[in-house]
Amino acid sequence: MPLQVHDVQVNIPSKSGVGDSPRDRTRLERKDCFGGYPEQTFIRMHLFQNVVEPMQVDAPTEDNDNAEEEPYIVENPTLDLEVYANSYTGLAKLHRLVYIADHCPSLRIEALKMAITYVMTTYNVGLYVMLHKKLVEAMGFTPGLPDIAAQSTSQDMPTMDQTWVETRSKKAALKLEKFDTDLKNYKSNSIKESIRRGHDDLGDHYLNCGDLVHALKCYSRARDYCTSGKHVVNMCLNVIKVSVYLQNWSHVLSYVTKAESTPDFPELHGKDNNQAIVTKLKVAAGLAELATRKYKMAAKHFLQASLDHCDCPELLSPGNVALYGGLCALATFDRHELQKQVIFSSSFKLFLELEPQLRDIIFKFYESKYASCLKLLDEIKDNILLDMYIAPHVNLLYTQIRNRALIQYFSPYLSADMRRMATAFNRTVSELEDELMQLILDGQIQARIDSHNKILYAKDVDQRSTTFEKSMSVGKDYQRRTRMLILRAAMLKQHIHVKSPQRDSTQGGEMSVAPGNGTLAVKN
Repeated sequence: MPLQVHDVQVNIPSKSGVGDSPRDRTRLERKDCFGGYPEQTFIRMHLFQNVVEPMQVDAPTEDNDNAEEEPYIVENPTLDLEVYANSYTGLAKLHRLVYIADHCPSLRIEALKMAITYVMTTYNVGLYVMLHKKLVEAMGFTPGLPDIAAQSTSQDMPTMDQTWVETRSKKAALKLEKFDTDLKNYKSNSIKESIRRGHDDLGDHYLNCGDLVHALKCYSRARDYCTSGKHVVNMCLNVIKVSVYLQNWSHVLSYVTKAESTPDFPELHGKDNNQAIVTKLKVAAGLAELATRKYKMAAKHFLQASLDHCDCPELLSPGNVALYGGLCALATFDRHELQKQVIFSSSFKLFLELEPQLRDIIFKFYESKYASCLKLLDEIKDNILLDMYIAPHVNLLYTQIRNRALIQYFSPYLSADMRRMATAFNRTVSELEDELMQLILDGQIQARIDSHNKILYAKDVDQRSTTFEKSMSVGKDYQRRTRMLILRAAMLKQHIHVKSPQRDSTQGGEMSVAPGNGTLAVKN
């Protein structure tokens, strides 16, 4: 019996490329308030629990920069959770607390309680129910326990506030109806400024309810009713904020570019009271570049932030800017760039004061004290792994920092004792040999390893031939530039001018230039 093949349409949610097309709207509707935790969405489970699930089709694996890494657990953090949480507001605070609860057992219950306390100040009922469920699981309550065990644990079990859930749901519905009615009235009056504010108010309400999809739509619709550059920039900032929550990084970069290309943006950039807008755009762009693993671009964006105007707790804290920018710079900058743009930077130095350990790491790296630098990096690793944005990149960044340290250490030498290198990097000789072998295979170090004597030899390079080749290349380039200058001078001396012919009368014609009189003839 022949195999019959039928067409099956599959909607695969994506975290990038969100736009206004129907396909993009379909992708947006599949997202939840976390952007990366669809299995935790209470509302979607409630709405679709009675719907027959479609046939599941395995999609081909794709390279996705936002793909989550293998699950990990942080055992011994030194994080002051209360101070950490108070650095953020809105969904940024909730997302970070839930991330800590998922990856740190010792802080799980405290993080969930803080998240529940904060979410009760919003209208995000679905997230409250989900957090309460996670807290019950974290405290070890199971419905099937014997009566004695149940009595001993039920006293400490948190109870869901059903009254709050019902009251908040009703208030959210009434508020939504009011904003929707106001917006319809504004549209009937055709006042652009009122319509824009109506869309923003509706977007703020959806955001407070945790409905990021509709919040993004409302903020985007305000674009058609902006009457000044300031309004356009404000619309871009709202879209950027929601896109960060959705982890839609291409959308973030797109709207950062739109904000910076606004006609009035240079004037905003020049005013001191608007530097906060510039800083928000820079840190948002840096966060997007970090998430897409463009670490050098991310470092450059973070380095342009201003501490005095870094007031965006709904996205990042100033300490985050120091951490993200410092680690990305260590991993990608050469020695000169690190000195000029980080160590001697008057603006970024203020950020580093907020993170003394990171400041010491950067200075020790610059001073070639690699053992101390790498030891300090290991000490702060547990805390960094609890940061939801940089945690997926920690291992790669640490590897790049180690590789750059090895390259800088060996660069001035013709040969190096691997035993002394291992001591300097706090590694065993065999581990160091494996790292050096990989760097040699990748072409980052031009050297050979003497495994018997444990010596690393730089490859013999004929400096004489290299110098001659470079001299010849520079000479050819100089000769080409000189000929171009002579030709230009001769054309100016002979008054040769070439003007574009009219399209309607010279289509398909050839141009010829007559020297001396600046005339132009067209042949058909």
